[in-house]
Amino acid sequence: MPHDIWLIRHAETEWSKAGRHTGRTDIPLTDEGRAHAATLPQRLGGQQFAAVFVSPLMRARETAALAGLGDQAQIRDDLAEYDYGDYEGITTDEIRQDRPGWYLWSDGVPNGEQPDDVGARVDRVIEEAARVDGDVALVAHGHVLRVLGARWVGEPAAFAGRLALSTGALCKLGTERDVRVIRAWNF
Repeated sequence: MPHDIWLIRHAETEWSKAGRHTGRTDIPLTDEGRAHAATLPQRLGGQQFAAVFVSPLMRARETAALAGLGDQAQIRDDLAEYDYGDYEGITTDEIRQDRPGWYLWSDGVPNGEQPDDVGARVDRVIEEAARVDGDVALVAHGHVLRVLGARWVGEPAAFAGRLALSTGALCKLGTERDVRVIRAWNF
């Protein structure tokens, strides 16, 4: 079991800034996002990692590089963002024009993933990270990391709807007396 698992959400993109669901569309960080990601080495305080797993998408890889973790980065397809299917690139308000009350965490998306699909992916990442001897960094996306936080503490994937996560944020997962806990969230 690693000492701690650090979650690093990619920094701002044009779509995250606009509130558009950004799943598999591979877009870069904004200049503001790059500047924010460049503060990550200082925010991580010299933290050393035994392993760094990164989503294959450009915005996560770019964030990892700016955080000073690019040399250690190992791509993990299971860390790719939620597949938003028909809702890729549109906002929640736009979706609710046709589906009033739509909520990602209970309704999922047509022609995309359901919360438990993402849960199965992150369970594999958790299993792999748990085998690493030392701290692990996971650099990925808002919704997939929220699901990972929920699954870490034994909650269903839909619990992720209760875990807000800002662009460029850090989270820290660990254990206390052999029980998985969230040490810090969205800082």
